[in-house]
Amino acid sequence: MDVTVEPEPFAADATLADVDEERLLAAIFPSFAGAGRDLVGPGDDAAVVMVRSGSIVATTDSMVRGRDWLDGWSSASDVAVKCLTQNLADVAAMGATPTSLLLSLVADPATPVAWVAELAHTFGTEASAHGVTVVGGDLSSAPAGTLVVSVTAFGELYGRDPVCRDGAAPGDVVAVRGSLGRSGAGLSLLQSGAADPAAADDLVRDLVQAHLAPRGPVADGVVAADHGATAMIDISDGLLRDLDRVARASDVVIGLDEAVLARFAAALTPAVGADVALECVLSGGEEHSLLATYPRAEDVPRGWVVIGSVADRAGERPGVAVAGIPTAPRGWDHFAG
Repeated sequence: MDVTVEPEPFAADATLADVDEERLLAAIFPSFAGAGRDLVGPGDDAAVVMVRSGSIVATTDSMVRGRDWLDGWSSASDVAVKCLTQNLADVAAMGATPTSLLLSLVADPATPVAWVAELAHTFGTEASAHGVTVVGGDLSSAPAGTLVVSVTAFGELYGRDPVCRDGAAPGDVVAVRGSLGRSGAGLSLLQSGAADPAAADDLVRDLVQAHLAPRGPVADGVVAADHGATAMIDISDGLLRDLDRVARASDVVIGLDEAVLARFAAALTPAVGADVALECVLSGGEEHSLLATYPRAEDVPRGWVVIGSVADRAGERPGVAVAGIPTAPRGWDHFAG
């Protein structure tokens, strides 16, 4: 689509029903800086980007108001950061470098333009900080109350082999880059009503922010690949659930070190209590830290923490064990009752 209308200021209380698509896009596009690799950016029927490596990594994810965020907790900026992070983390978990993004919005026409502008501004700013460009997307109207933000992310491997979930082998060590349980603890605080900004201490505020606007170690996916990672995944749905995916794909048993997990939980305990803290470490989602397996402990890059090891399943079902006890996967499930 060729956007020719010059950007105009909107009234502070304007909604999407008050503006046409061209005016809205003309206001949004300046938030998305281009890059030399983009041959055709936002504004045409499709984007055209250069792919130097001969292969491309692609992923997509969506967030739905009322399901993935609540307006009472999350600002448009929070939604932008979370949706960006969950997509970049998926690219990073393949050992790839994120390069380009498509951003789509499905919205009730009564949605305030100011909300959309804030979303776009933060999304563009955060993308630029990662060296990633927003090259297009889509706008669609929706029934009353509906608001969906969807992102498609692309990345390049630059000659590397992708690091998939099915490469873990007996004898490998398991390591994490980033935090465990912080987003889950933040969600617990919000749900319990214990996150009043006026009364919250620094830890509570940090944990809540870790849930509302998580930021993952995106650049470390390439680091893991270069250090010989055999399998990798990001923590989207919880440590147990996501590691179970690796175990099943690799046909192995992954054993987690209870003492190491306890240290992660101890950092959360002052805010949520010991029992909740450990459960957040085990099953808290939307963390977007990276989990990877490596052939030897010496292969683990600096900054990663070894949390377990990989064993032959020896006739047992593939899965995860904590302190030697097989543990069923639990965490976020989109369609669980």
